[in-house]
Amino acid sequence: MGDQATPPAPELAEMAISDGHSLKHPFSDRAPVRSIVCRPDGGAGLAGQRVRAGGWVKTGREQGKGSFAFLEVNDGSCPANLQVIVDAGVADLSTLVQTGTCVLVEGLLKVPPEGTKQKIELRVDKVLHVGPTDPASYPIPKTKLSLEFLRDHIHLRARTNTISAVARIRNALAFATHSFFQEHGFLYVHTPIITTSDCEGAGEMFQATTLISEAEKLEKELILNPPPTEADLEAAKLTVGEKGNIVSQLKAAKATKEEISASVADLKIAKENLSRVEERAKLKPGIPKKDGKIDYGQDFFSRQAFLTVSGQLQVETYACAVSSVYTFGPTFRAEHSHTSRHLAEFWMVEPEIAFADLQDDMNCAEAYVKYMCQWLLNKCFDDMELMAKLYDKGCIDRLRMVSSTPFERISYTEAVQLLEEAVRGGKEFEKNVEWGIDLASEHERYLTEDIFRKPVIVYNYPKGIKAFYMRLNDDSKTVAAMDILVPKVGELIGGSQREERYEVIKQRIAEMGLPIEPYEWYLDLRRYGTVKHCGFGLGFERMILFATGIDNIRDVIPFPRYPGRADL
Repeated sequence: MGDQATPPAPELAEMAISDGHSLKHPFSDRAPVRSIVCRPDGGAGLAGQRVRAGGWVKTGREQGKGSFAFLEVNDGSCPANLQVIVDAGVADLSTLVQTGTCVLVEGLLKVPPEGTKQKIELRVDKVLHVGPTDPASYPIPKTKLSLEFLRDHIHLRARTNTISAVARIRNALAFATHSFFQEHGFLYVHTPIITTSDCEGAGEMFQATTLISEAEKLEKELILNPPPTEADLEAAKLTVGEKGNIVSQLKAAKATKEEISASVADLKIAKENLSRVEERAKLKPGIPKKDGKIDYGQDFFSRQAFLTVSGQLQVETYACAVSSVYTFGPTFRAEHSHTSRHLAEFWMVEPEIAFADLQDDMNCAEAYVKYMCQWLLNKCFDDMELMAKLYDKGCIDRLRMVSSTPFERISYTEAVQLLEEAVRGGKEFEKNVEWGIDLASEHERYLTEDIFRKPVIVYNYPKGIKAFYMRLNDDSKTVAAMDILVPKVGELIGGSQREERYEVIKQRIAEMGLPIEPYEWYLDLRRYGTVKHCGFGLGFERMILFATGIDNIRDVIPFPRYPGRADL
């Protein structure tokens, strides 16, 4: 027969519409709600078409004394619902109208009566599937729910309007990220999640170890099978001695080859047993130690290992070989912070560019942020309208402003001077402003929201508050670092030109009190064929906060991890 496409079911063959496109999902026996209601005409042009649609009931109500029911059905493909009408003769309406019920239905699309907000509705003549819900116990009713409440029902919250919209916005921004860098000739590199280096030098890292689980396993095993006693060890040694004497005696007596071979085999077995007894005698419960410290030589990787806080150092190895690269993946920080801006697991976008300096870095970062903002306006406008309605009425205007406005660029020194002027003018900050401080979120937001009212790039920071790998400027006081500050969130991007001079970076590592040995491979990039290069990191969830206007970072990642919580 060969690999032939399966012909469409006869009853759905009519679904090809006049423009040549099909309503049917390519890999599912249904028409996505988006393909019906998100057309420019709201779906009215599809009247008369026979379709199969599926989704979850947002709201349902029986009408006409129980003779039919209206259902608002959503499948997550867009914010809008499809209005579905089911007659009592087709299915049990009491089950269908419950919020959360899953339905797969088939029928004809019709234009509803004038005066209704819907442009199209589905008159059902077949109910193909019902996934019922018990309204008494279903935790996501149709009433308005707080985002805090939804965090306690993480496995069901994607069924809500907000979280499904955030999921589509997140998806669009991820697609935009890959599109931007691929269009500009960057190579996508997968950097490791398990690492042995601390990129930030912060020390707030999750440790990856099997020592604890191995110790627990050993303790259980030693209870079931206790280690040998001193007497057991002596008995095993005595057996080896006895078997050895027998071999010696047989050889002296010039016994047959077969007798000697059999005796040697017995001796070998006795020695193997002694070896096992000696090894088991060394077993001690608890985590292995050496010289009073934990012996990581016995750990899985034979050294300390952590969950990465950044893929930057590793991706630099590829930038110093294939020129333009980026990594995009999860990163981890074991910081006991309960603020609305911190997660223990979050995603970072980290490009790295060879033969490029700080100016190139700022240009790339600005272009990338503008690209993402424009992408959302082009591809996710309906979801952005929902965000504007529910959370931040200025979010769409903010995207438009950022996508079309040149970013302001000022040095750190100029930024501090502007903040000091504001203080003299009566502005109060919780953290004092002086040259050398790490700018706080309140300072960053004041610069971008009040002084310039647009994104701001601050560059040339004091070396004392930045990482060892950032290039030392000629003044020996500042480094070629830059941060992009945006309204709503403050710092969105942090980047720098990297220090490519071998002696200088070696000195910087020493100044920071970091051990040289774990970074020898990093220094090799400077020893052998060093090159001017730069890069930056964008906190992906912060970009979503900026775009949507949602306040808490825990609501823009599907499965938030923070102190005390790691659901699912």
